[in-house]
Order: sequence, then C-alpha cells, then structure tokens
Amino acid sequence: MDLQKQSSPQAPARPETEVAPAELRASDAERDRIADILREAMAEGRLTADEHAERIEGVYRAKTVGELEPLIRDLPGAHQEAGRRPFTAAPSRPTQGAIPAEADDNVVAVFSSAVRKGRWRAGRRIHAYAVFGSVEIDLSEALFEYQQVVVKAFSVFGNVEIRVPENISLRGTGGGVLGNFEVDTVDSTDPDAPVVFVDGWAVLGNIEAKPKRGKLVADIIDRVQRKVDRSLRKHL
Repeated sequence: MDLQKQSSPQAPARPETEVAPAELRASDAERDRIADILREAMAEGRLTADEHAERIEGVYRAKTVGELEPLIRDLPGAHQEAGRRPFTAAPSRPTQGAIPAEADDNVVAVFSSAVRKGRWRAGRRIHAYAVFGSVEIDLSEALFEYQQVVVKAFSVFGNVEIRVPENISLRGTGGGVLGNFEVDTVDSTDPDAPVVFVDGWAVLGNIEAKPKRGKLVADIIDRVQRKVDRSLRKHL
C-alpha cells in the first residue's frame, strides 16, 4: 500500500502590521497647526516667551505625530474641534509694493549664486539649496504674511546666509558634517511678531542666520506705537 504524502496545511498569511496613528510621520501642515496653537497660547499668557521658544523648537524637530501632541496637551487649543487652517496669516501686514508670495518658496544655487532680498513677501516655507554655490536670503525688508516662517536650508560645499529683522523671533535646529551651522537665537517680546525657524544641514559648507542690525519689521513698530498712543489718550 502506497503511502501518500499529505502536505501540511499552510499557515494563514499574517496581516501586515498596522502603524499606530502616533507613529505616523508628521506633515508640514500638522507642524504649522501645532505652532499656531503655541503662538496663541503665548498671546493669551498661558506660555512664557521661553516656554514658547522651547516648544516651537520641539515642533520643528518632531518627526512623528506622537512627538507633536505632547507639546500642546496642556493647552485648550489642543482640545478644540479640528477644522482650522493649517497656518495662520499674520495680521495687519501691508500688501502693496512687494513680490507676491507662494506658500512655499525655493532659492537654489548650483555652481552659482542666488539672492532673495528687498521688498518681497516671505512664503510660509522657504527652501534654500546651495551646492558649490551661495544663497543669500534677506528678510530684513520682507513682508511677513505668515506668523511662522520655516527656512529649510541645505549646504553642500556652499554657503547659505539668512538675515532677519531685529524685532522678530529667530530659532534654529540643525548641524554640520565638516561644516558650520550657526543660528543666533532671538526672542521677540511681541506675541504677534513673526517667528523664523531655520532647519538645516551643512556638509562641508556653511549655514548662518542672524538679525540684521538696525532693521525692524515696520508694521510691528506701528502697532506698538498705536498701543502707546491709545494708552496716553486714556490718561489725558
């Protein structure tokens, strides 16, 4: 009697492992939403300037959604109903006499130089690439249409130089591989002031961001002056 070999039943295919929502990669829009909540919390007095600066650094360092949520867990804005814009336009910004802005802006120099300066509208996110070249981004006379502006800078055998007005907030995170990454920290006392965050890497190159002495965002000065004038009128 021939023995017939019986094939052992195949094990059922294992379903692919599902990724938990907190482990999903964070998008730029999600980072902007968290940054807006932090800005509003500082304006309401819920966060100090130092606390806001520390948390905003965490926002742009975060890689996953789970790293973002703890930054606003203790704030009312985190528990409000969703459905808001992924970014907030800065209030009372002048719109005449400037180059129109896109949400994202690219400044690229490959074996060349590229300059963005003068009266122009800063986009929500600016990408600066210098490959054997030089990029200059001068925001000292720019019109800020967004409360948070992120500059993504990459330098490979090149140089990226960023200049901002003195009365805004400037933060940064990044590093260099046989290169230099340097961002001067500036904290504005005005909660409505724009925040410029520089995120970048320099490979055998240089990335530098600092305020431009004597240059101020004019509409911030105007708003402060109007507040002073109203206060003086009340006491007269």
